[in-house]
Amino acid sequence: QVQLVESGGGLVQPGGSLRLPCEVSGVNFRTAIMAWYRQAPGEQREWIAVISGQATTNYADSVKGRFTISRDNAESTVYLQMNSLKFEDTAVYYCHIEVPSNWKNYWGQGTQVTVSS
Repeated sequence: QVQLVESGGGLVQPGGSLRLPCEVSGVNFRTAIMAWYRQAPGEQREWIAVISGQATTNYADSVKGRFTISRDNAESTVYLQMNSLKFEDTAVYYCHIEVPSNWKNYWGQGTQVTVSS
């Protein structure tokens, strides 16, 4: 019953910014712990950010200081603000429900972010 719909991806130049929304349904969003992951070509999926129901956050070292995860509980949407983008940020970006664990193995289609000059 869960649905995760990522959007906002596209082609951006190095140093540019993108904001990715993920619309969430089928879960009590206000208490869910949400995360963002990414998967670059030929690489395994990488965890990059997490946000609790109380809006506390943590980040992977690779994106700390450049990316910001946030949530709008009224809209059941989690966001990833991506600034100072680098070539190495090129990947498919996915949101994910960390808690409750029912959906641990569920992934949506993701959204492609390409950083290129």
